[in-house]
Amino acid sequence: MKYFRYVIVVLFLLNFNFANAKVDDLETKITKNLRCLICQGQSVYDSDSDFAVSLKLLVSKKLEEGKNEKQIYDYLKDKYGEWILYDPKFDKSTYFLWLLPILLFITGGAIIFRLFIIKKK
Repeated sequence: MKYFRYVIVVLFLLNFNFANAKVDDLETKITKNLRCLICQGQSVYDSDSDFAVSLKLLVSKKLEEGKNEKQIYDYLKDKYGEWILYDPKFDKSTYFLWLLPILLFITGGAIIFRLFIIKKK
């Protein structure tokens, strides 16, 4: 019974650390999927610009308020537009973006097929 308090405190601290680790992991995941509007070639996670620092703080604040990932993305899309996300959703405005690599792959395969397979006959 003497050590019961210590066990409770240790368990509480471990649980607190696991909760912080989950928030940190989610914060990292979100900031890696956001495009820095200043750097444009870097994610917010990788950038050190003032804009990226403010977005990191904003994401951290929203997570502390209890917002989930989708709510944070929706807030940022409303404020900065769809372009801020590295992984935009598939809809009418982005279907060409998603289908272009497939079309290029099929076209390249057809060209290779014509050049190497049909010429051999």
